[in-house]
Amino acid sequence: MSVLENLQMGAYLQKNGKEVAQGLDNIFASFPVLKERRKQMAGSLSGGEQQMLAIGRALMSKPKLMLLDEPSLGLAPLLVDTIFAVIRQLREEGVTVLLVEQNAYQALRIADRAYVLETGHIKLQGPAHELAINEEVKQAYLGG
Repeated sequence: MSVLENLQMGAYLQKNGKEVAQGLDNIFASFPVLKERRKQMAGSLSGGEQQMLAIGRALMSKPKLMLLDEPSLGLAPLLVDTIFAVIRQLREEGVTVLLVEQNAYQALRIADRAYVLETGHIKLQGPAHELAINEEVKQAYLGG
């Protein structure tokens, strides 16, 4: 399927054509490269572009909750910033985001609450701003 078809698939439950069009406009504003590639086959996109498309497709359904597993994995730094800007925007719009992310610095900057897992067990938990200044977290995960 093309990029546009993928995004439209995300809105399959929506009946209002204006809302679908507005959703597409929002996705293309957040991820301009997807607008440029809207006719391109999704499988031919780069890894970062595919990640943007997956998030865009999910956003087309107007979710109240999004589960994101390592959205920045393997992406160039500029794309990481774009992905986290969109996650921050979702948070501001009232969408609950459950984020699993190894980029502790970025995750702690946008999270309300954080959990540090080690070998499948919760090692630390609390408000993200407190974990960001925790010495153990700084040494192990934030390089400082």
